[in-house]
Amino acid sequence: MNSSVRSLILTVLFFLVLPAQTSIIQSGPMVGYGLMTEVMLWVQTSKPAAVQYNYWNITDPQSKLKSIIVKTLEENANIAKTVISGLKPGMKFEFEVLVDGKPVRRNYPLRFQTQMLWQWRTDPAEFAVAFGSCAYINEPEFDRPDRPYGSDYQIFDTIAAKNPDLFIWGGDNAYLREPDWDSRAGIIHRHEHTRALPEMQRLLGSTHNYAVWDDHDFGPNDADRSFRLREESLEIFKLFWANQTYGTTETNGTFGRFVWNDVEFFLLDDRYHRSPNLSPADEHKTMFGKEQLQWIKDALSNSAANTNITFRIIVNGNQSLNTDALFSELLSQFPVEYTDLLGYIKKNKIPGIIFLSGDRHLTELIALKDSTFYTLYDFTCSALTSGLNPLKDRNGVPTKEFTNSLRVNGTLVNDKHNFGMLKFSGKRRERVVSLECYDLTGAQRWVKHIKAEELRAQ
Repeated sequence: MNSSVRSLILTVLFFLVLPAQTSIIQSGPMVGYGLMTEVMLWVQTSKPAAVQYNYWNITDPQSKLKSIIVKTLEENANIAKTVISGLKPGMKFEFEVLVDGKPVRRNYPLRFQTQMLWQWRTDPAEFAVAFGSCAYINEPEFDRPDRPYGSDYQIFDTIAAKNPDLFIWGGDNAYLREPDWDSRAGIIHRHEHTRALPEMQRLLGSTHNYAVWDDHDFGPNDADRSFRLREESLEIFKLFWANQTYGTTETNGTFGRFVWNDVEFFLLDDRYHRSPNLSPADEHKTMFGKEQLQWIKDALSNSAANTNITFRIIVNGNQSLNTDALFSELLSQFPVEYTDLLGYIKKNKIPGIIFLSGDRHLTELIALKDSTFYTLYDFTCSALTSGLNPLKDRNGVPTKEFTNSLRVNGTLVNDKHNFGMLKFSGKRRERVVSLECYDLTGAQRWVKHIKAEELRAQ
């Protein structure tokens, strides 16, 4: 059964098995950022409505609490973002969504959690982070002719079945088409259409979701700061995602940072400030912009001073360590920033660095070895549902990227849609992260174990 037929069947079943009231929800609810005492929940309704949540500790389901009421408005795509605060650390909750005072049932569990207060008390908990990129959801009216570019939507159920604590969307989380990137309404439509995929709902409603973007969910292919609707695109990204912060008061963008247990995540924006790829490779060519680059350096130094942080995960839509000059969608094609960022990490001996990236329509682990520093890794994971990179030219000849000298042997996956997992475990001073790749069936393709002590400069 092909993915288009499967998707149609699941869509029909999704709405048949639920009450009619379900139609009031366009997509979601989605669980967003989570802190020790606060979480954000997101939902989109099909028309203006009042949204509220009942939620309860899983150990005491009879004691239900209510969130505030948030009204959805047409000018904001009928999206409600609700902050639930006053929670206690280290708790797990289930919840239900009410629209106009009536509960809307979902045929999958809705849950969120608060982070543990472990500092000065115990070892950090084990936890798992799933991530992936390049989610193309077909819409024949606007797709290219011939073979559908998106497929295997069941991958989202496969990810949800792994029960990750977090899911990080690594960019190209939606694919704007030609009719989309011409208007604010078009950009909203593409995000709305993608977010409503039935197979995606369980993952959205049971896992804390964070996101960065890349060119396709920002604008046209290889889009940069010259994109005329970049302000509208930024507005809509903030509308459809539930990160805690976006940019700074001085600098616009989607970049931000958050902590989960003993791991800090740095979400970079590779589009809003980006120079065109064909700009001269001089000191003016930028992927991040002067202000964001200074922000990430400051944030890494600030993090390095925090003894409770073991790993520092830098998430970027484009690959950060690959030096294969065949492609311009690499940080190394912005040589001043590439040298500046990596030089800063090494000079200041920032420990625990691992990069995550997407974009390439293949999965691989890049290892950048340096005899004067520890090995830096970039875990590239793609694609969730979009076309896979055959690593061959039109004549069937393997490209230069096929034999990438920086790739860790055995980590190339380009034959099936796939996703990544980072599993953190061990006592506080003996932490280990397992980098794992799974295909759409849930089969593990490879794993790489890295001890925290391996990511420290001598």
